[in-house]
Amino acid sequence: MRRYSLLTTGSAAALAAMLGAAGCAGQGSRISTPEGGFSVATTEPPDHLTPGRTVTSMDPIHALFAPLVTVRDSGKLAYVQARSVTSRDSRHWTIRLRPGWTFHNGEPVTARSYADAWNHAAYGPNAWSTNGQLAGIEGYAALNPKGKKKPARHTLSGLSVAGRYTLKVTLRAPDSQFPYQLTDNQGAFFPLPEAAFTDPRAYDRRPSGNGPFRMTAAWKRNRGATLTAYRGYKGPEPAADGLTFKSYTDMSTAYTDALAGNTDVLAVPPDKFGQVRRDFPGRVHRYEAPSMELLSLPLYDKRFRDVRLRRALSLAINRKAVNKAMYGGLNTPATSLVPPAEVGADTGVCDDCRYAPRRARELLRQAGGWHGPLVLTYPGGLGLDELYRALANQLRQNLGIDGARAQATADWAEFSDKVYGKKLSGPFYGHWGALYPSMQNTLRGIFTKSGDCWTCSFYSHPDVDKLLARADSTTSPRRAASLYNATQRRILTDFPTIPLFYGSYVYASTERLSGVAIGPFGLRLERVGTHP
Repeated sequence: MRRYSLLTTGSAAALAAMLGAAGCAGQGSRISTPEGGFSVATTEPPDHLTPGRTVTSMDPIHALFAPLVTVRDSGKLAYVQARSVTSRDSRHWTIRLRPGWTFHNGEPVTARSYADAWNHAAYGPNAWSTNGQLAGIEGYAALNPKGKKKPARHTLSGLSVAGRYTLKVTLRAPDSQFPYQLTDNQGAFFPLPEAAFTDPRAYDRRPSGNGPFRMTAAWKRNRGATLTAYRGYKGPEPAADGLTFKSYTDMSTAYTDALAGNTDVLAVPPDKFGQVRRDFPGRVHRYEAPSMELLSLPLYDKRFRDVRLRRALSLAINRKAVNKAMYGGLNTPATSLVPPAEVGADTGVCDDCRYAPRRARELLRQAGGWHGPLVLTYPGGLGLDELYRALANQLRQNLGIDGARAQATADWAEFSDKVYGKKLSGPFYGHWGALYPSMQNTLRGIFTKSGDCWTCSFYSHPDVDKLLARADSTTSPRRAASLYNATQRRILTDFPTIPLFYGSYVYASTERLSGVAIGPFGLRLERVGTHP
């Protein structure tokens, strides 16, 4: 899980677009769209369709499953399958479900459906990719012993069924952000029917969920899948009668298909950001995502230990110019360590994120200058070439570092190996996408040693750990936000990584669609309709 999170944790749409750009010709035209429905471009293959096992196939999961809680565009929580999620001390939680919900196979959704799914994901030997999402629940360590020891039990001691529609959850420590962890991109917290355990392989090909759409047949490799609206769904009725996920191995092909009207909606590949508004006038849909684009630094290399050098590199980058040239203005230059899409996040707190080349040169001089090559490394095949050449050019021109240059690895595997093996001697590509829009997820993910993207910073500090613990434990949302913001300010005094941009979800659609909406978790499939 952690190796994947270096690229992204929650920005599944952006991942799909970037990975697709490296593939060969797509096969999207081989599957038909149901009458009254629409088609969605996706990458092939989804790793899994069981929510507790997937980290990349979130659009299909959002269609097939409904979360306990979601987040409105305003950042406020809204209940979906849950009727309430309450606690008096932020450690002991009670989750009450709405009765009457069913899976697509007719099986009732009960508290047991959730408890069985959570326990299965938390049990270490099952090796489900979302296992770590449950680490905050008491008893997790017993299900994930160190080494190759077999767990002495199969269930979380902090999870119990207190009634047909009531769950009791005890956390290892108080956590005010627990309700946010029950939202759309946290696959470990979805319910599962009995079929998921009796025949998991068959279920994974054609899952029966509790969401707005149901599968009519198993996912077909190199083709995709057709879904129809589930009439038994207890949430808002889907605007369309169905949808088709069309598989592509090259999202540039999907983009061309959408231009021709053969595919209705797609996540726009980053290398198309500069032209998408011209190609799809009035039909580009953008939402500022809970994600960060970073220029990460190898703090294990003693040359980067002087904070004045790190600040100089950041001040030499003209983010506004890069954003306009590379992204068509669709991303936002970062002015903080946490994106504004996260609840209560302060921006405008990173003084070293401004463009100040004269100050940058002075700081570099104070730090003793730079001698030799400065290689900016990024994964090849993701459409990042022009961006990293532009960054290298700015460092070369504004700091006088003649050896500044961009260098791609052959692929993601080579890049990942170099990052985790600490084999890089210069700045490198970093990306973080939060699974839920809380500053907790970003700050813990990047700036603690147990974080999924610690290699985005190679930084941790006892002061930061203490501030995060205080923020987690408070019962006041306002106090929690204040402490998380105090945490980012403390980190900025050490300036361990260079914030570049806040990421965006960017989709384009054909003229036949109506109601296309993007939210904190990507495309809102249930809202998309078709013109008569």
